[in-house]
Amino acid sequence: MAMPSEGFDANQLIVIAIGDPAGIGMEVTLKALASPSLPSKLHPQLVGCRKSLELTYAQLQAQGISPLANPKNLDIKDLPLQSTLQPGYPTAQSGAASFLWLTKATELLLKGRARALVTAPIAKQAWHAAGHHYPGQTERLKELVGADQASMLFTAISPHNGWRFNTLLATTHIPLAAVPQVLTPELVRAKLNVLKAFCQRFKTDPSIAVAGLNPHAGEQGQLGHEELKWLIPMLNRWKTEHPEIQLDGPLPPDTCWLSAAKAWHGIPCAQTPDGILALYHDQGLIPMKLLAFDSAVNTTLGLPFLRTSPDHGTAFDIAGKGCARPDSMLAALKAAWELTESR
Repeated sequence: MAMPSEGFDANQLIVIAIGDPAGIGMEVTLKALASPSLPSKLHPQLVGCRKSLELTYAQLQAQGISPLANPKNLDIKDLPLQSTLQPGYPTAQSGAASFLWLTKATELLLKGRARALVTAPIAKQAWHAAGHHYPGQTERLKELVGADQASMLFTAISPHNGWRFNTLLATTHIPLAAVPQVLTPELVRAKLNVLKAFCQRFKTDPSIAVAGLNPHAGEQGQLGHEELKWLIPMLNRWKTEHPEIQLDGPLPPDTCWLSAAKAWHGIPCAQTPDGILALYHDQGLIPMKLLAFDSAVNTTLGLPFLRTSPDHGTAFDIAGKGCARPDSMLAALKAAWELTESR
């Protein structure tokens, strides 16, 4: 495969940080890059350890797994590991490596040398063991680019009918007990604006649903006061400011995603939102992963570039066994290309 200096411009390059070397990142990357469904002009540039990629490739080949992208034909920014790591066993070394690879990959994007960033999964405990105390890659990216806010949006395209399923998180990697303190009218307003802008990539007048914070969305103050005290008034003001948007909410969280589930499975439903705002991490990710685990893509908005990532973790329990499915990594690569197509 030709190197960037041999005919590839930045708009063809997708940079891939290959994640924790003890996890499944390298495996799903090599499997995904062999897919004939990737855009023909997409040129991947991997950031990681070439030797580890070649070893992973050889091990997968020995198991009879194909198709696979051969690292010898890939464009790799080689940042070698000091020693070989055992799959399935994260260490401070694996954490230091994935932290470095993400940092160097981001530098390429900040220099304008690529179209988008795709990140394979990392292990937070390995980062912490290496002395890097971040809740996740999103927070590190936010720091690297100097962004005030970065938003986590999960998007997936239904294999049944091509419908796009979008859920944005108002709060991300924080303890559940901290959510009521962090969640403010200003934050929810900002996240609604981000979700609106994303949905308008595909539809000029999208509909948006907002989940309530409490069971039954507070049930008129009987199960919590946040909805009545500030969430409903804030949503009413936002509706007035954006009359082109159909905004519903706050909806009871236990039914908020029902119409999305029907739409995902191709069941006709009159009131399916184009985007849903979840107020905390698991509220949004439980329904998203139940419906679209192999198809969903974690998309970071609010950076100077687009970042996507598979909607799964390092899967240390199956690392090195050759059985990791590349579907979500393939979806992340396609989304990185498609969502920057306007460039």
